[in-house]
Amino acid sequence: MEQNVKGPLSGIRVIDVGTMVAGPVAATLMADFGAEVIKVEQPGKGDTLRHIGPSLGDGESLWWNVEGRNKKSITLDLRQPEGQRILKELVKSADVLVENFRPGTLERWNLAWEDLEQVNPGLVMLSVSGYGQTGPYAPRAGYDRMGLALGGVLNATGYPDRAPVKVGVAIADYQTAVLAAFGTMVALYNRDVRGGKGQQIDLSLYETVFRFTDVMVTAFDKFGDKRERTGNLHFAAAPGDHFETIDGRHIVLTVSSDRMFRRLCEAIPDLIGDERFITHANRIDNIEEINRLVGEWIKSLPVPELCQILDEKGLAYSLIYSIEDIVGDPQYQARGTIATVENPRHGALKMPAPQPRLNRTPAPAMRPAPELGSNTDEVLSELIGLSAADIAGLRKAGTI
Repeated sequence: MEQNVKGPLSGIRVIDVGTMVAGPVAATLMADFGAEVIKVEQPGKGDTLRHIGPSLGDGESLWWNVEGRNKKSITLDLRQPEGQRILKELVKSADVLVENFRPGTLERWNLAWEDLEQVNPGLVMLSVSGYGQTGPYAPRAGYDRMGLALGGVLNATGYPDRAPVKVGVAIADYQTAVLAAFGTMVALYNRDVRGGKGQQIDLSLYETVFRFTDVMVTAFDKFGDKRERTGNLHFAAAPGDHFETIDGRHIVLTVSSDRMFRRLCEAIPDLIGDERFITHANRIDNIEEINRLVGEWIKSLPVPELCQILDEKGLAYSLIYSIEDIVGDPQYQARGTIATVENPRHGALKMPAPQPRLNRTPAPAMRPAPELGSNTDEVLSELIGLSAADIAGLRKAGTI
């Protein structure tokens, strides 16, 4: 396997002026593969993510240490005219600028797309927001759960006899970050390979969520079908549920084809020949009964024996893992899915490894999240030629 110490995106410079998750994590995904990401933070407190969630002894968030990795940090007050001028100087040598302010914010700071395009016509500007840059909802504040709500996922998540249930992680933010990084790569490809110009990417949380709702809108348009909350049942899985095991855990088992159902029948002969279960459509019509029978069979077996049978039959299943299960699992260990980053302030920190895996140009070794403003002097002197006296003056004025 070829080794790429710098990573396949080395040579790409990203200015990350976003906060929290959706925009900045898009920059993290690029940094994982070698892009130079310069994180621009407000002097004093820095990115809000530094202060949310479980924290280390100095009050610095673990979440920041995961998503701030592989970045440089500079401080710059974009509300000040001098801060705006310096950012424009940085943009001159940048390939990408990432922002996720509420629409209208950068316009007030004279840092809108039209302003930055004049400074660097080749710039790719990634603008992430709750509802997009246009439309009647554009000025609204938007966070992860708002994206899930407007995008149609919350209404379909949970049980019909109670309020919709949130997903256990900030899935809308992270989905948006993935699509944002993809969009950035598309724009860079168009610029660098197809000879195109820079451009602005307008990406919203709710549209990202909606893009991953499979046939929801198509089925409503053609048949009037309304996707509602069905608990753990799904129209593509019969049997399919989160079944309790003999030791009180739960296991996911889904059977989505007649071929796979025949394999399950080899393990549960009582299902063979039952007219209620002959086809997938029949099984959906009788989903409660077939789930009951399969659930009884699952709960009758020791978990290792159950898993062995399911493996032998080639059926799709998984025990539902807690984080304790995850860190001790041999699959995670064999593939290095959990990485360890040595932080000079906090020691070894475990976190998700970069994804996806590239066999010829893998992600380079990860670097720890930076201290607030630790790269300010370096970046301002090397990229825009400020002297030590210039930098000291900016610091005294509170611009950095």
